[in-house]
Amino acid sequence: MYKINKSSNNVVKLEQKLFKELQIREREHLQEWIAKNPEMLGEELLIIQKEFDGFNDTNERLDLLAIDKDGGLVIIENKLDDTGKNVVWQALKYASYCSTLTTSQILKIYQEYLDKWQHGDNAKQNLLDFLERTEEELLLNRNDQRIIFVANNYRKEVTSTVLWLLNHDIQVQCFRATPYSMGEDMFLQVEQIIPLPETKEFMIDAKEKEKEEQEKSKTVEQSELQLLKFWNILKAKLSEHKLDYLDRVGSKPHYSIGFWKGRGKFAFCIGRFTYRVELYFSDDSDKALIDAMAQYKDEIQNEYNGLIEWERLENKKASRIKFEMPTETLASLQGRFSEEQSWEKILDWYSTSMREFYKVVYPYWEKVQRD
Repeated sequence: MYKINKSSNNVVKLEQKLFKELQIREREHLQEWIAKNPEMLGEELLIIQKEFDGFNDTNERLDLLAIDKDGGLVIIENKLDDTGKNVVWQALKYASYCSTLTTSQILKIYQEYLDKWQHGDNAKQNLLDFLERTEEELLLNRNDQRIIFVANNYRKEVTSTVLWLLNHDIQVQCFRATPYSMGEDMFLQVEQIIPLPETKEFMIDAKEKEKEEQEKSKTVEQSELQLLKFWNILKAKLSEHKLDYLDRVGSKPHYSIGFWKGRGKFAFCIGRFTYRVELYFSDDSDKALIDAMAQYKDEIQNEYNGLIEWERLENKKASRIKFEMPTETLASLQGRFSEEQSWEKILDWYSTSMREFYKVVYPYWEKVQRD
């Protein structure tokens, strides 16, 4: 760090020191400076207690307790030239002790602090002014507690643990406090080193993305398990009705299941908005298969009790002949596919529809394949 001398248009290097060299003490000096100037930690904080020891069944005391602008509790632990090995463990204990504090308890703690150090100001009013809330909106300590460390030197076991905690959504910050001197003058630099301010937003975005992907993964996994369960139930139901369509077909977490007859696949399909049975031609770029079936279109439709649709799927490799669940049947379902109370009607419809669809369509498909 340098001191600027404008008159000489030069800078003078300040001498970096240790706190002990300058006879600066932890509680008497560094802790007091933070308590009087919490903004040095890069945000607006309201100190509500120092040397707090109001924990049940323990004589331990945390250095500083603060409230942030969201009404959350912030545990501040300050050390001098070395953090020691146990600072993280201490802070985690204090955070756990503070996790159960209610709004009324926090107000009492803050009032005791004000009575002792601030000439008895009103704790509730100070908090309302700081948080810019009304009395009805005053709700404190709703989320997980935060931890802030302040020290000149951080041991490797401390930084390693802090980084692990950050990766597991525990909000921790490390600030390096460095004293300097020049003659009789002393200077203090406080800078955040973990997480680096310029990477903090990136870390938050990355964490949110990871959470989103995890939630999406859980949703996909649940959906896949439901599909497997549904197709297995359908296979069992078909077997009960002496229909061997899927006897040699394994269930997979797909939105369709079917059995091949030559180059065509008879399938049960779950669409975005409805359900269908179909004869699907996956390799029909020139539309020869569906066109060959189309010559029997009138006969097929006359034999089938329902509206069969023919989809050439132009500009695609595939084509299909399908029968969709009628609107009135769809409307009678109790909920969406993800709600299992709707499955019974869907399974019944699949069994009946495929039996009739296959009975009518397959003889013509067999004839086309012979020709």
